[in-house]
Amino acid sequence: MDTGRDDASGAAARRADGGGDRETGRDPDEEPDIDDVLDDLEVLEEMVDSREEREQVREAMRTARRAGRPRVLGRIRDSFDLRDAGEAVVGAFVFGVPMIVEGGTLEIGESIAGSVPELAVTALFGLVVALGILYAARFEEVESDLLFGVLPRRLLGILAIAGAMSVGLMTVWSRVDWSEPDVAFAQCLVTAVVMVVGASLGDVLPE
Repeated sequence: MDTGRDDASGAAARRADGGGDRETGRDPDEEPDIDDVLDDLEVLEEMVDSREEREQVREAMRTARRAGRPRVLGRIRDSFDLRDAGEAVVGAFVFGVPMIVEGGTLEIGESIAGSVPELAVTALFGLVVALGILYAARFEEVESDLLFGVLPRRLLGILAIAGAMSVGLMTVWSRVDWSEPDVAFAQCLVTAVVMVVGASLGDVLPE
């Protein structure tokens, strides 16, 4: 088993000294990728003798394969900041503009205006979708993102951005008539729900 370790150590040392290209056939100036890591782990797996060590190498290979898969959603690691807010604004705008210019949004708002259950279900739907997106990116693991240790700043920020943009754009572009506040509120709510989804995706999509 010592011989296997010596061979592995020697191979690693030769790669560090610039001799790795002779053993692997890779250009020493070429940036390594996940396939190169897996190739090296396969070589190491053949060198070790212990069953426990071989299983550790295989576990490392499984981890490397998972790490090499492109993620649809990025993983949130830092607290909600101005950059995240900007991404949320872009996402909310991209998703919200079609809703603002679409006449169906106004019709849906008129239909649910004055109905507390329908308004509540609409708002709850947007909240649940936003939470689902953020949980997929593990936002709850960022302790520095919690206000007073309880309220998630990221979720509150996304809801505030989507709500403000919905009311602001719907009003500025004369898509709502605030002389009928219940109807105008419902129409803005429908738009805000879609904007919340866009803001959440804009915040968590990997670059």
